[in-house]
Amino acid sequence: MTEKEEFIEKFKRRTKSFAVSVIKFYDQMKKTESTRVIGRQLIRSATSTAANYRAACVARSKAEFFSKMSIVVEEADETLFWLELVEEAELASTQRTQPLIQEITESCVKG
Repeated sequence: MTEKEEFIEKFKRRTKSFAVSVIKFYDQMKKTESTRVIGRQLIRSATSTAANYRAACVARSKAEFFSKMSIVVEEADETLFWLELVEEAELASTQRTQPLIQEITESCVKG
């Protein structure tokens, strides 16, 4: 396997693992109307980040690849927004949100 292929596979696993972590994070939250609404958006954007990265990996052209990667970055930034909102609204502790915020920031938003 080439270095590029290894990176692609590692990043597929990383984005999928992050999506699973977000799902588990939401499942452990106290359920209120606010957490249900925000949680659905959070799960949607986190899983979309992973799914769109996989789609980018099988793009048929450079243009399609860049289009899909733009969606990955957009969905990752939206995920970051929802996590920040959860934290600032005190719907979950900083101790629980910070590892997720750090991961999405490092891997997709600013990394």
